[in-house]
Amino acid sequence: MRILLIEDSVDIAEAIESKLMRAGHHVTWAQDGISGEELAIHGEFDVVVLDINLPGRSGFEVMAHMRDGNSPTPVLVITARNQLDDKISLLDLGADDYIVKPFDLGELEARLRAVTRRHKGLAKSVIRIGGLEIDLNSRAASVDGSPLELGRREFEFLEVLATQAGNTVSKDKLYLKLFGHDDVGTPNAVELLVSRVRKKLEAVDVEIVTHRGAGYMLRSKTDAVS
Repeated sequence: MRILLIEDSVDIAEAIESKLMRAGHHVTWAQDGISGEELAIHGEFDVVVLDINLPGRSGFEVMAHMRDGNSPTPVLVITARNQLDDKISLLDLGADDYIVKPFDLGELEARLRAVTRRHKGLAKSVIRIGGLEIDLNSRAASVDGSPLELGRREFEFLEVLATQAGNTVSKDKLYLKLFGHDDVGTPNAVELLVSRVRKKLEAVDVEIVTHRGAGYMLRSKTDAVS
């Protein structure tokens, strides 16, 4: 997952960032509400982790501006406040879930997985397309029960296509999802990933279809129109 973390506490942010990156996620960290809001609205992230007490702009304001701007990105709020009214207000503003400090980092990651699954309309963490199986929790793929060896970005690329299987995903969206604003990728980075993953799927009954000028789609070969 590409995760935007908006948190001003260095200790908390570094602990969260370390935990999530060890689990294979890409984390972008913003230390104030103003820069965090800009990234949340204009960036391409799978989920936002949002603290409430932020310098520059509060989490309440960031949350409200995101939804006023029609940003659909799911948001998990971190708060030290235990008052029921605050939790209700956050959910009413459009937050998808919340977690109260202090919290367990394992629980935070589990909640993030659940939030993104709900957002993508997935009841389960395993996606199956033909003989290909992708486990979003363990971040592993297999073919007919045998592990499919994938690098981090190769898995993320396949994950994006698999969660939208049968639909075309634009090259620009893929680039932002995989490389983001703070990464340096070559102009043909997405094409290189497509080529590498296609080779690894040669013996599988799924295919990556190129729609010129539009993007890429993952589908079962049995769904192909002759």
